[in-house]
Amino acid sequence: MKLEHIGIAVKSLEESDRLFSRLLGKANYKHETVEREGVTTSFYAVGESKVELLESSTSEGVIGRYIEKRGEGVHHLAFLVEDLETEIERLQAEGFSFLSTTPKEGADGKLIVFLHPKTTGGVLVELCQEKRG
Repeated sequence: MKLEHIGIAVKSLEESDRLFSRLLGKANYKHETVEREGVTTSFYAVGESKVELLESSTSEGVIGRYIEKRGEGVHHLAFLVEDLETEIERLQAEGFSFLSTTPKEGADGKLIVFLHPKTTGGVLVELCQEKRG
């Protein structure tokens, strides 16, 4: 397991892209819309990890609701795993709860699930796995 990315909720992807491009000294490598989640993302490679900026494409979306309640900022930590199903089983046996245990397609070629923040010290944790051929 390794830190894959840090997800940051933003109001404006355009403004945040300008800020992070200046901050990191490079352009993003990808914009991607995930319709099912109601988000548009922007990815920056930072060492062996990434920063994912998330802008809501609808006010009813998860990110839109998050920003309305908590404002912009760190939304989640994502960890890359080799076998998502095995990690789900392992973490459930350790007493962790999930928002859903059914992996779904996420951005950047990943299958994803989220652990419930009530069981992770208030931190939203995403587990992701590279999609296999």
